[in-house]
Amino acid sequence: MKVSVHAVNFTVDRKLVDFIQEKMDKLEKYYDKVVSSDAFLKVEKTSDKENKWVEIKINVPGDEFVVKKQCKSFEEAVDLATESLERLLVKRKEKIRTSV
Repeated sequence: MKVSVHAVNFTVDRKLVDFIQEKMDKLEKYYDKVVSSDAFLKVEKTSDKENKWVEIKINVPGDEFVVKKQCKSFEEAVDLATESLERLLVKRKEKIRTSV
């Protein structure tokens, strides 16, 4: 799956892009009809330690899933976001299976 990584107001390093790509590739085993996906990374200017935002959009035929997570690190936020997306994709697959 091709993942477009967009970093808002900073440059993202290769290791983080590879980490996101690896996590997103694992989602394909739950639902293989993913059309495209985008990951948006933002750092909030606050004194709060949990200032890293990750927003992941996944396009599937006839629908779009968006998950936003805020954590101390981008890796942690990506982990949480992909877990949420995994649940959403499994639900979507079950819904399609029961409607056919």
